[in-house]
Amino acid sequence: MPHISQRGVHMPPSPIRKLVPYAEAAKKRGLKVYHLNIGQPDIETPPAILDAVKHADMKVLEYSHSAGFESYRKKLVEYYKRNDIQVNHDQVIVTTGGSEAILFAIMSCLDPGDEIIIPEPFYANYNGFSTASGVEIVPIHSGIEDGFALPSIDAFEKAITPRTKAIMICNPNNPTGYLYSREELEILKKICLEHDLFLLSDEAYREFCYDGRRHISALSLEGLEQHAILLDTISKRYSACGARIGAFVTHNQEVLNAAMKFAQARLSPPSFEQILGEAAVDLPADYFDGVHAEYTARRDLLVKRLEAMEGVTCPLPGGAFYAMAKLPVDDSEKFCQWLLESFSHNGATVMMAPAAGFYATKGRGKDEVRLAYVLNTQDINDAMDCLEAALKEYNRK
Repeated sequence: MPHISQRGVHMPPSPIRKLVPYAEAAKKRGLKVYHLNIGQPDIETPPAILDAVKHADMKVLEYSHSAGFESYRKKLVEYYKRNDIQVNHDQVIVTTGGSEAILFAIMSCLDPGDEIIIPEPFYANYNGFSTASGVEIVPIHSGIEDGFALPSIDAFEKAITPRTKAIMICNPNNPTGYLYSREELEILKKICLEHDLFLLSDEAYREFCYDGRRHISALSLEGLEQHAILLDTISKRYSACGARIGAFVTHNQEVLNAAMKFAQARLSPPSFEQILGEAAVDLPADYFDGVHAEYTARRDLLVKRLEAMEGVTCPLPGGAFYAMAKLPVDDSEKFCQWLLESFSHNGATVMMAPAAGFYATKGRGKDEVRLAYVLNTQDINDAMDCLEAALKEYNRK
């Protein structure tokens, strides 16, 4: 029998989705499962953008330009300008989700065997895309004890080798919810300029910043124009995860030329979703006010409930809609599986993402979980009742 590739062998499973079979089995047993494991908001997708698709005047569903519809890219230029990011439409490649933007960036900027430095914990799919590309992740540790702040400049300097080609960040961060400050971004800029590195900046959660703080884009940092690559998506911004539309944005023409070849190889991004994305740019300026208030309330409730549980630590996230919590368990993956296989509270259980899959360093995150506060406050309260009861029962075993 033929054997699969080593790439396939080493491709890591998703810590977000690997427990899905256990959740499905729990539902078949009649349990309600509170899904805090995945960033799928329950907030309604704006009807106006769905209507744009329904009313599209299109007799033939044809390919778009490999970079995406020009009309959409010009709309994105307007959107970025409102966020202090100055680009033109030829510096934007529309991608099939933020995932493809990440893959294009890694494949355009790094060769197999090259190294990319990423503060851990990080979005789990960075592991997968790096494995698929033959690129080695060099993690540097950010800890729950200081809220997952950017590691020191010394930590970056020690990690840099002749094979280092890039640094990657997610800002605001998935999975930690940490929001990088301008001062921290200036540190990254200094490192990238001194060592001639790319800065790949995943900014999927730009709109979700709390406590009066504002997002600073890597692409707005003066002097970093040829080093910064912005990776974007509409999935979280407009609660449109199934739309699979993202963007790859940079001032670096050489990088754009390389990424365009990958874009041409997959022909074009999906058409209806580009129509949806274009309509989203024209949503009223106050659209995010209600969304922002809702996520703030959810965040505050989740963290308050977690911090009140014995032995649980959860820093207050500054952005996105995720929180990382340290639990009084020896192995969070075993605990999360036990929740779905063997536990219920008032006819329900809760699903979380074990945090070890968000680390590249073996052994880290074993007592941590990521929780996505994408459910309404009543469901979050009920899920926290469930988790609190579960921890008490689990630790009596």
